[in-house]
Amino acid sequence: MSEAIHARFLAIAEGLSPTLHDAMARGGPVAPLHGDIGAPLAERLCRSVAGQQLSVKAARSIWARLESARGDLPMHEFFHAVNSEAIRACGLSSAKTRAICAIAAEARAGGLEAEALRPLAHAERARHLTALWGVGQWTADMISIFYFGDEDVWPDGDVAARKTLTRLTSPRRKTVRTAARFAPYRSYLALYMWRHVDAPPL
Repeated sequence: MSEAIHARFLAIAEGLSPTLHDAMARGGPVAPLHGDIGAPLAERLCRSVAGQQLSVKAARSIWARLESARGDLPMHEFFHAVNSEAIRACGLSSAKTRAICAIAAEARAGGLEAEALRPLAHAERARHLTALWGVGQWTADMISIFYFGDEDVWPDGDVAARKTLTRLTSPRRKTVRTAARFAPYRSYLALYMWRHVDAPPL
């Protein structure tokens, strides 16, 4: 994130809430978004679904078991309905197993090519992803932010980001409206909120 964007955020925040301004100023600019070109999109989607509502430690443990269980098979080949029992044995629920198998089937059909989805606006990309069984808006938002490096996504379904913004501004103001003030860099607003949650108390 550039100093210019950080300065713009501070100016906007100052007009909204001194508390928000102070929270942003205290830690300085957040890290820039680069996206993730190191893993196939389908694998990142599957990993995101597998780790939903779990601690980081538990999610990593389950993913390690899945990687071990696949043997020499590529992930998108292992995540197949015929392997459902082996997948559930790694710690996934039936619903998550169904979801990652649906993602893998779409990948095998050629429907999850990252370069085809990268140029799309977030709303259109999200519609494509959420058409997959078990992939919700939160997952689509996280993929846009952290996989594609989209700078203008406000993940209003993320409880931590939404509640933190509410706490730093006003419970009477809708967070979507507040976030709109920070377009076209709303993803960075979410990064500020997540950082604030993890920041040590003064």
